[in-house]
Amino acid sequence: MTPDSLRDLLLSFAGAVETFPFGPETSVFKVGGKMFALSRLAEPSLRVSLKCEPEVAEALRDEHAAVIPGYHLNKRHWNTVILDGTLSDEAVKEMIEDSYDLVVTR
Repeated sequence: MTPDSLRDLLLSFAGAVETFPFGPETSVFKVGGKMFALSRLAEPSLRVSLKCEPEVAEALRDEHAAVIPGYHLNKRHWNTVILDGTLSDEAVKEMIEDSYDLVVTR
């Protein structure tokens, strides 16, 4: 997954917008004013932080080395996903969709 394809995917969800509340280097993706993803798209190591149910967050971390506790976020509710090719694009898309759904339903 490339930075452009990640941005396109994140913005493909209904009502999703890209904002920059933490400065120009960190893209924050929101729906209904609430954050569901953030990423430093220009970094050499592409990562995306996603909201997650606590039990699912732990299970994903246990199952995948590329899923770690959310960087500078509440580690109970956020995972950071390292997009190094070890996870399929479909798996990443499912995690993004789950994050979006969590925010939309609350």
